Amino acid sequence: MKLLDNYIKEIEKEIGSKKDIVETRESGTLLELKDGVAIVEGLYNAFFGEIVEFENGIEGFIIDLSEDTAGVIIFGNYLHLKSGLQVKGTGKILSIEVGNDLIGKIIDPLSKSLDRRQNIKYEKLYPIERIAPGVVKRQPVNTPVQTGIKAIDALVPIGRGQRELIIGDRITGKSTIAIDTIINQKDKNLICIYCAIGQKNSKVASVIETLTVNNAMGHTIVVSAGASDPVSLQYIAPYSATAIGEYFMDKGKDVLIVYDDLTKHAWAYRQLSLVLRRPAGREAYPGDVFYLHSRLLERACRLNKENGGGSITALPIVETLEGDISGYIPTNIISITDGQLFLDKDLFNSGIRPAVDVGLSVSRVGGNAQTKAIKQVSGRLKLGLAQYRELAAFSQFESELEEETKKQLNRGTKITQILVQNKNKPFSLAEEVCIIWAATQGYLDEIPTEKVKEFEEKLLDELTTLKGKDIVKKINTSKELDPDTESKLKKIVTSLSLIKI
Repeated sequence: MKLLDNYIKEIEKEIGSKKDIVETRESGTLLELKDGVAIVEGLYNAFFGEIVEFENGIEGFIIDLSEDTAGVIIFGNYLHLKSGLQVKGTGKILSIEVGNDLIGKIIDPLSKSLDRRQNIKYEKLYPIERIAPGVVKRQPVNTPVQTGIKAIDALVPIGRGQRELIIGDRITGKSTIAIDTIINQKDKNLICIYCAIGQKNSKVASVIETLTVNNAMGHTIVVSAGASDPVSLQYIAPYSATAIGEYFMDKGKDVLIVYDDLTKHAWAYRQLSLVLRRPAGREAYPGDVFYLHSRLLERACRLNKENGGGSITALPIVETLEGDISGYIPTNIISITDGQLFLDKDLFNSGIRPAVDVGLSVSRVGGNAQTKAIKQVSGRLKLGLAQYRELAAFSQFESELEEETKKQLNRGTKITQILVQNKNKPFSLAEEVCIIWAATQGYLDEIPTEKVKEFEEKLLDELTTLKGKDIVKKINTSKELDPDTESKLKKIVTSLSLIKI
């Protein structure tokens, strides 16, 4: 009997030590399923951006809220869902895993590797949507992003923390400019993120191959939501890329993000909005399409030293139709960004590549994002080129031209030719400075136009000699062209081996 009493006491003690843990979750029901979007009823305390979980394990993301229902975009195969399934709110906001190990990796917008051979070590979670840093946390943009493209660095400079739109028709070299910029950032302490939105898998594979061949994957992360991926992944792709960028920016590092392209991102959002039966406005886009991109691009900035001093530079790409920059999406993004590089189809077809239209391209940061050396040699280059193109158009109607006009046209032709550049061949700062200096000082005036590229090649060869290496090293180190270095450069340029092509 005593033994029984002891057993009863032990059992009572054990039961008394156990505390019930009650987990409460809001639950709803799947009403409708249409093209990757679920309409859910019953989640009355849900919030925008919350992750929800269906009873079969598939997750979704709340993108639309009404009085009685919530619109959820599905992550995964929505064909496995059916009406009547239970849906639970998790109370968590959509976040992705980030970490240093992402550098050199190819991932999807949920930060999962797309290459089975890659094992990624994550460090923390970052929300894909975050309020942009306020004015007090920012500092002016004054450090250049050296693209290695002469026409851009000299005429439309880009600074760390800037948002520079790349805009133009299809097949005018928009992505090439962005890829060349990434290639040129090797050993420049700039982490690059290439975000492909709605692109063909073959194009993304080609970009990865180009980056690999040019040893650029060592400082690059590729985030891909291809054309065959669900529209939900295409929608969150640029926000995920920005969240990864913010992880590095918060650590005081500089980041460059290429969004290729935001036209397809707007298409994805329009598709989601139409499925959700939101009122359609101009070109069938919903009324908040401006907010869609403004809340994304405003996150690109340069933080002040008190907040770490890191930066995100954004290069959004937008496709136009027949060069029309007055379209709805182009005008929206032009008004958000700090300038644009407009690529002209006629220039591209005539062999002027990169086909940067000097008249329509602008950088609102300007000379603040240029090194002293580039400032010294570019000077009035942009104005001179704009005047040349105006004179060139006018001269077609004049049979006799003044001597001064002929000289201006001749020099403009040579400068235009010297700014032509092969793709995936970015130049160092010193090489750009030396070539542009030779052109603006008139050393190309007597050389036939068809020989200009040969002159450039010989000048580059001379810069690899013992004397040339000193010039290159001095310019790359000091970031300026001092009188002594200019004198040495003048001797090389005026040497017989160069001017007698």
